[in-house]
Amino acid sequence: MASLVLPTNVDIEAAARVLAPVAVRTRLITSPALDALTGGRIFLKPEVLQRTGSFKFRGAFNKLSSIPEAARKAGVVAFSSGNHAQGVAAAAQILNMPAVIVMPSDAPVSKIERTKSYGAEVVPYDRDKEDRDAIARGLASKRGATVVPPYDDPWVIAGQGTVGREIAEDFAALGLTPDIVSAPASGGGLMAGIALATKAKFPNAGLMTVEPCGFDDHARSFSAGKREPHRAVGRTICDALMASIPGEITFAVNQKNGVQGVTATDDEVAKAVAFAFRELKLVVEPGGAVALAALLAGHIDARGKTVAIVLSGGNVDADLYARLIQ
Repeated sequence: MASLVLPTNVDIEAAARVLAPVAVRTRLITSPALDALTGGRIFLKPEVLQRTGSFKFRGAFNKLSSIPEAARKAGVVAFSSGNHAQGVAAAAQILNMPAVIVMPSDAPVSKIERTKSYGAEVVPYDRDKEDRDAIARGLASKRGATVVPPYDDPWVIAGQGTVGREIAEDFAALGLTPDIVSAPASGGGLMAGIALATKAKFPNAGLMTVEPCGFDDHARSFSAGKREPHRAVGRTICDALMASIPGEITFAVNQKNGVQGVTATDDEVAKAVAFAFRELKLVVEPGGAVALAALLAGHIDARGKTVAIVLSGGNVDADLYARLIQ
């Protein structure tokens, strides 16, 4: 761990300056119905309204902006089930850089098509039989391109940390202190950035990752005190949250900041997606709704507390969405 380069809140401040001209500043929103259901004062961070429909644009743009001008012509290569793919593709389009995205062949069609719409080349792979990391690094080596990891990278984490920075700023402006800040976790980059930014302003705030049941590598790792893989077999409707083990850098940051982990079932996630549709008038994908699901199911105890929940993405196929909201 000593050799890892860990990002700091200074890096998040720098990322905020880089992102200011291009990213959406998503303001916290509230719901009387949600407060009544949970017994807390709940604030939602709607990253579904972010450019490309998820927080991933933040980290992608910050990373691509860090690439020296001389290396930009060779482009970038990323691997992702969808949201990171779109974030990298959009950032590359803005910065006039070629982008190749290695995506699972069973990724939601909407995510594949939207990635292509930003001008990126999509290379499909079988997530059960092939190594996406190896495929991406092989392509990058052949083309002289820069690999853009989905989470385990200081520049990416710093970009995602602007989510936490905005949450902290909004709470400070309201004269409030968050008791809990919770976000979905796959590789842990979002929470790592949030942890750094939140603790800088509110050192006593509790931090919680939420994962789909079975895909609980963060919860297992926090409990064990070391990185542990999940033991899931099969799939979850939270297609964006299926990483097998926390990142090295992300786990180091999250563990250092006392992050805890809980889970939510697919059924609970489905109910959260439907709640967001009915009560919030927001389209939230299953992976983006998992923290809201944990809150609604009581896995996050909000009674008498001030809580921030990140709705991390809204990219969901229409057919699946129609089934979930019914």
